[in-house]
Amino acid sequence: MALRTRIITRAFSNLIHKPKLQVLGNGSSDVIRADPTGSPVSNLGSSFSTAAAAVEAPAPASASVERLFGLVKEYEDYRRGLYGGLTHKALLVDAVGTLVIPSQPMAQIYKQIGEKYGVEYSEDEILKRYRWAYGQPWGRSRLRYVNDGRPFWQHIVSCSTGCSDSQYFEELYNYYTTEKAWHLCDPEAERVFQALRAAGVKLAIVSNFDTRLRPVLRALNCDHWFDAVAVSAEVEAEKPNPTIFLKACELLGVNPDDAVHVGDDRRNDIWGARDAGCDAWLWGSDVVSFKEVAQRIGVEV
Repeated sequence: MALRTRIITRAFSNLIHKPKLQVLGNGSSDVIRADPTGSPVSNLGSSFSTAAAAVEAPAPASASVERLFGLVKEYEDYRRGLYGGLTHKALLVDAVGTLVIPSQPMAQIYKQIGEKYGVEYSEDEILKRYRWAYGQPWGRSRLRYVNDGRPFWQHIVSCSTGCSDSQYFEELYNYYTTEKAWHLCDPEAERVFQALRAAGVKLAIVSNFDTRLRPVLRALNCDHWFDAVAVSAEVEAEKPNPTIFLKACELLGVNPDDAVHVGDDRRNDIWGARDAGCDAWLWGSDVVSFKEVAQRIGVEV
């Protein structure tokens, strides 16, 4: 991509997404999202404007705001000129919290299934213990989700509920592979993705998940919406590591400059994608529906 585009991208990124505070691990956050077992973890991105502004500086003068939006418009117009009306050749989509969300709260399911195995903790206690366990360093490997992720999730379930019964774990683990456990965030997703693909935009999932992701997508009958799936357990890299984004672009046959990633976690999705050279939009703030995503790319639905 031309130097001019990279300069505009960097200027825009620095103005609205550059972090001033480092957040380590899965500490406290302003929004709770879900992980591959439907469990709440850190989501470091609840607000495109307010959170970013709070850690950056006082509100800019009107001239600076006008300049910012001028840069955005110039950048988008430039990209549309490159791609015949489209801003990007590919769309990368986060899975949990963006494409799909758990149908019931994690603690409720852990408690409900666990009662017949002797789990006595309340849902509040399970949630508190889960958050603590998930926030601790995982010392058995450099990745949490290796292959099917069982060792990691066995540890999390045991710490959260005080129950190490293997049958309990297997029932809980398998539940999160079924359509009962998940539903789509956006009911219009299928129609939008069909329109994007018809317009020539390639689609990929980029997710920190174990190998259950593909069965989950099949169970929800949405696996065929995507041209590629980059799962951390298969790629052996977890967001925000740029490797997983680069792998998705490789699978799609596009350059990172030509892709935009949409996800609900500022650290994992926004910073990670930008480090890989992709554009990135924060789900729930920059964009609130896949129809809006398509419109920003230049595809009417």
